[in-house]
Amino acid sequence: MRSVAVVGAGMTPFAEHFALGIKDLLPMAFAECAASVDKGITTSDLQAAWFGAMGTPDGFPSGILADALGLPDLPVTRVENSCATGNDAVRNALFGIASGAYDVALVIGADKIRETASKDLLWEWEAMTRDMAWDYPLGLIAPAGFALHVARYLHEAPATREHLARIAVKNHRHGVGNPKARLRFEITMEQALAAPIVADPFGVYDCAPQSDGAAALILAAEDVVDRYTDRPVWVRGVGLGLDSVMHQHKRDMTTFPATVRAARQAFTMAGRTPADIDVAEVHDFFTGIELISYEDLGFADRFAAAELLDSGATEVGGSLPINPSGGLKSKGHPPGATGVGQCVELFEQLRGTAVNQVDGARIALAHNLGGPTAVAAVTILEGPDD
Repeated sequence: MRSVAVVGAGMTPFAEHFALGIKDLLPMAFAECAASVDKGITTSDLQAAWFGAMGTPDGFPSGILADALGLPDLPVTRVENSCATGNDAVRNALFGIASGAYDVALVIGADKIRETASKDLLWEWEAMTRDMAWDYPLGLIAPAGFALHVARYLHEAPATREHLARIAVKNHRHGVGNPKARLRFEITMEQALAAPIVADPFGVYDCAPQSDGAAALILAAEDVVDRYTDRPVWVRGVGLGLDSVMHQHKRDMTTFPATVRAARQAFTMAGRTPADIDVAEVHDFFTGIELISYEDLGFADRFAAAELLDSGATEVGGSLPINPSGGLKSKGHPPGATGVGQCVELFEQLRGTAVNQVDGARIALAHNLGGPTAVAAVTILEGPDD
């Protein structure tokens, strides 16, 4: 397979865009992405697009993208894989280019779920991504389902609710300077621990805000990458892992096997190990997901995630900064755009232009978990040689 690089990246703020529809957000993300291409790009250079979207209140997603960007001749493939949608769209576009079918492709993700007209759509997603025989009828939507996992983890591991609060405090602090983040304010440990309970052990500050937004990447084959930039960010590995949907079928509630499988695939493809990662964007829809994912991604030993957090390694300035963008917790979570937005952040990190720049970052990892825990996607990126 041919090597594939990201040559452009851009996104809208993740926010409550009450005055903007998805047809407005898509061109905004694409325009910033195209403007970031060092040597320029035209729409005629694009040969295909992969559109990550859980769904839209405006109708057929692929047609909406073609219409919104004025590209009716561009073949568009819609990707939907719960909260792993964005990084799975990157994975699919990578294979389309690496195979030789295309040289240049657009990856774009978007969702709009904060307006009144689409609240029903949000509940449709909750039903669509859960087991309908037991989990959904019992009320195991996202907060309750993940709370089961994290409560069991806190029972078996030497971690506490204070560690969840530390992740919330860290990610809020990272998000303060990010102009694309939705919750740009710091919180204290006391605030995090005293917040109203959503689903024990999660308080309000353990939960990411659902948001509207769009994010875009332009990928190019190694044969043509020099036309667009002298500083490409290479996609070195991708992985997609699955697990049982029904909670009753899960053998161990203290780990997410989908993440373990996706990470194994991505690291094998990249020829890298977890020790090679300099910076990561890790799924933190709830703070406990980030904590458990330290272990599932190979950053910490079994039940040693709290030690990694306590060491300060996951802070910007630490040995393995996690979520320097603020993560889903501070930046927001429009599901189709989230994984693509993670790659936008890492594109900037690896080119030395990020808001919370990690010194010397060369290898980066993006991770999403969804379905609610039945699918995970991992992308590994490598920065330019300079």
